[in-house]
Amino acid sequence: MSKFLKLLKNVIPLGLGLYLVYYSFENTTEEARVQIITAIKQADLWFVFLSLVFGALSHLSRAHRWYYLLSPLGYRPSFVMRTLTVMISYFSNLGIPRSGEVLRATALTTYAGVPFEKSFGTIVTERIIDLVLLFSLIGLGFVLQGPLLLEAIGNPTLKLNSFFWLLLALALLLAGIGFLRRSQHPIALKILHFISGLWQGLLSIKKLEKKGLFLGHTLFIWMMYLLMFWVMTFAIPQTSTISFSAMLLAFIAGGFAMTATNGGIGLYPIAVAAVLQTFDIPYPQALAFGWLMWTTQTAMVVLFGSISFLLLPILSKK
Repeated sequence: MSKFLKLLKNVIPLGLGLYLVYYSFENTTEEARVQIITAIKQADLWFVFLSLVFGALSHLSRAHRWYYLLSPLGYRPSFVMRTLTVMISYFSNLGIPRSGEVLRATALTTYAGVPFEKSFGTIVTERIIDLVLLFSLIGLGFVLQGPLLLEAIGNPTLKLNSFFWLLLALALLLAGIGFLRRSQHPIALKILHFISGLWQGLLSIKKLEKKGLFLGHTLFIWMMYLLMFWVMTFAIPQTSTISFSAMLLAFIAGGFAMTATNGGIGLYPIAVAAVLQTFDIPYPQALAFGWLMWTTQTAMVVLFGSISFLLLPILSKK
């Protein structure tokens, strides 16, 4: 039964993604499809290439940042090995969601002798730090486009300061944690255990020998994420004039789509296009942008991930 549930957990996101590809195709008119294909064909390849460069730099920086977590544990695998395992993890996530983190730790155990639990612990710490950055961007997006978000949830007449809503959400979160701490319900205890694990993972940053460099690479990685998204907007004329706040909200929507299906397949273009459309970008061009962004970055992951699978065993023997 557990194997069947695991199979469903892996197959459902992929099936959902493929269905959304079909849904996106079926719910566009023939004229819109022609516009989408034309927009992709006429995209400025210079900006497409520049977006790929920024994406590649984020991957390299992530591999380098990993060193600052492994070094205090007494392990110093080479930069090449760390890079190959990072690309393998991205590639693996396209097939089975969240499998990349396990495979990344396993590869480092197999080829560099780093104990699995230690390498996996550093990856969990990475994810927690990245989660903090993601929620920071979400908070910024809320501050920049509070009225738009209020309208999206069906309450356009409420004219309150966005910062107030941010503080209210934080207060509700703290109140919820306080309520859970007084409860002995098994679900409440599991939630508290999860929150405690996140907090402990954040505190593990204190063991770093070079906190400044780790923080610098973290900021650099997310700056590259934003830049690879932003420069791609210039590849299509209709999206080249969007504001920073519009770009940020579309970026956040794409980020959530990446976690919902395998690598964002099917959902990423739809989520990004839905946000851009609210900023008066024609839907065919907005959808073309989403597909262009997703396809190019995924192609890079598939290419270099496949090469990494082949190179890692060879280089480890040498």
